[in-house]
Amino acid sequence: MGRGRQKAKHTKVARELKYFSPDTNYNALERELAAKKAEAQSNEDPWAEYSDKYNVEDEDEH
Repeated sequence: MGRGRQKAKHTKVARELKYFSPDTNYNALERELAAKKAEAQSNEDPWAEYSDKYNVEDEDEH
């Protein structure tokens, strides 16, 4: 393939990619983002339950 045909093909592909807009499922996107947000909130500090149990300070050391 010559340079002109190759360039034309690349231009065609680039144009198709530029103006291609796939259908977006906003309901699925909303569910996915809500699940990630809930997961992030529930896992803020996974070690918090152990902090009171194992971080006992001796009163004699102060």
